[in-house]
Formats: sequence, C-alpha cells, structure tokens
Amino acid sequence: MTALRPALGLLVAALALWLAWALFAAPAPAPAQARTFNSSRQCQECHSAPYAEWEVSWHAQSWNDPEVRKLSGDFANTDCIDCHAPRPVLETGLGQRVLPRVARRVEGVDCLTCHLLPDGRIAGTIENPSAPCRPTERRELVQPEFCAPCHDQHGTVQQWKATPFAQQGPGFRNCVDCHMPFRDADPARGRDHTMHGGHDPALLRAAAELRAHRAEGALVVEVENVGAGHNYPTDERSRASDLFWRPLAEPGSGPLPWRHLYRFRNPYRYEVGLENTELPFGQTVTIRVDDPQSAGPVEVALFYKLSPYWSDPQRPDPEREATLVHRIEVAP
Repeated sequence: MTALRPALGLLVAALALWLAWALFAAPAPAPAQARTFNSSRQCQECHSAPYAEWEVSWHAQSWNDPEVRKLSGDFANTDCIDCHAPRPVLETGLGQRVLPRVARRVEGVDCLTCHLLPDGRIAGTIENPSAPCRPTERRELVQPEFCAPCHDQHGTVQQWKATPFAQQGPGFRNCVDCHMPFRDADPARGRDHTMHGGHDPALLRAAAELRAHRAEGALVVEVENVGAGHNYPTDERSRASDLFWRPLAEPGSGPLPWRHLYRFRNPYRYEVGLENTELPFGQTVTIRVDDPQSAGPVEVALFYKLSPYWSDPQRPDPEREATLVHRIEVAP
C-alpha cells in the first residue's frame, strides 16, 4: 500500500492540472449572430420585464397621448414630432437635438430610441457578446446628457446642473435615480422602465412641500421645491401646478368652490404677458391671502395639471381636471 502512495499522488496532481486547464482554457462563448433591429417588439422576448414596464409608460404613449395630440394640433406642429417619435439618441449624438423618424411612430419613445447604436449594435450597461442583442457597454445611458436632447428643450438638465444634486459626492442624484430607480432598490434587478414622472403622485408629493400659517391676521401660504432635481414643474410648457384655497364648509353642507391663488408654469412663447413662474429647487414662494373669508377655517391644496388649460377658466375644477399633490387645513 505504501508503494502505491506516490502513484496516487501523481494521479491526483494530474487530475487537478487537467481540471484547471478545462476551466481556464475552455473557449469563450461564441458571439451571438448579428441581428437587425427595427422594432421594440424584438426586445420583448429576452427583456420581458423592462418591455412590460415601457409598454405602459408615457414614453411608449408619447405619440398617442390625447393631451399631446390636442396641444400639438395632432402634430400639425411638426417640431413636436422630434421628441415624440425620435430617431436613436446615439445616432444624432449627445448634446444634439434628436431628429424625427418616419417609421413606427406609434411606438413613441421606444427601446431603439435609447439603445440602438449607429452601427446597428445595441447599447447597454454591460458588455455581453453572447447575448442575442450583443449589448456593448455605453455609460452615457445613465448620464443626464443622454436625456438632454429631448428633456433639455426647456432647460430641465440645465436646471438640474444648478442644484446640489448635480455635485458629485454625498447626495448626488441624477435623472435616472428619480425617474428610473432600481427595481425594489436592488441594483442587481436593473432599472424600472416605467419612467416615473408627472403622472406619478408619489413623485409629485416628494417634489414640493405645502405649508400654511397665520400672520398678522392674514392667511399665509408657502410652497417650497424640496425634492425635484429641477424646477417645479419643469420641461414641457404644457405642465402647470396650481394653488387653491377655500373656506371649509359647515358640517352637513357640500364643499364650497375652490378659489385660485397661484400658478407655477413656464408659458409658451406666444403667450404674451405671462411670466415664467416655475419654482427652482430649494426656493419658496410665499402668498398672502387677505380675503375676509380666509379668517375662518380654510383648506389649501396644491394640484398638478398635465394640460395648462381649464375647461372653464372662470370656474376651474381642479378635483376633476388635475392631480391632488398636497392638501392641508388651517384653523382660524
């Protein structure tokens, strides 16, 4: 038995060497065969979760959104087509306004808008030549400059650059951190492609804070931009946020009509006489209400509107035509 030990030792060593060779000398997976991408539907087979999120997002509906259709005159304003059915961002280049595409406009801001490269390859956050779409790593995908070709048309990225969020270091946040958070806050699960924005009540509530108090016999209302990494509201001039107040109704009686107090909005160029009242990050607007009826118990509310126009401008109905962001009651 003693004589066999050297032979067994050599055999074990030989097996270990063979195993090491098999592990490290094995050929790498063959690159996937090149494919031609001409529709976002091609992404669904392998990327079902991101596709399902994108499919219900407002990026996907940017061409069919009824409000967009109405405000653009059914895209008679052809400037709107550039950002509502754009060619790939990386085709026109960062810092350049996107160009409109002719095909597949119904897909809106689609997968290929963000991920298709000029040479037909797919941009991703990892390099994987064995995957069917053979993604190549492009870090631009998570940079604010990537969003700028569309979302900086009205200065949103420039507004972000003026905030503390744009400073590298503790507290640093960019566009994707708020609008494409990691699924369940887990980086291993990738980013949510629902594209959270003005349609998301939770995001709206985190953006602004509503306060009210009494001073020298008057009702004083304050709105502060505490969480938006840009102006509130921002980007599309079709967005607006309105502040209302009304006396609290007596018990048993119906609510009284809302009274308009202030509007946050960047008007269109042709709206002569209107000023830009967007609220920059960290700033507060203070409004004093001197109406005698504000001396009693009142309620104050901040609403967010996806279209700037009311059905009846003389008697706006924010509960029907807008999204409630915050509401507070103030005692006499």
